[in-house]
Amino acid sequence: MEFTTEPFDLDEAPEHAVVAREVVQSAALDAVDVGPFGNTAEGSADAVLGAVAALLRRSLEAGATRVSLQVNVIGEGED
Repeated sequence: MEFTTEPFDLDEAPEHAVVAREVVQSAALDAVDVGPFGNTAEGSADAVLGAVAALLRRSLEAGATRVSLQVNVIGEGED
């Protein structure tokens, strides 16, 4: 999955961005890459879906006005 939260603040990470990153970093995912303009995470379908639900709930509660999310399904043996 790839995601960003808005509104952006180039000077300091907003609370909703910090919360979203904490959610994915603490989830049972295989790989997490956190960046200033986008974040990615990989894992099993159950782990990703659970992380997405928590990410949406918690980041919106923390003040996000938009969450952009893309989920790709990669079959076994595909990269």
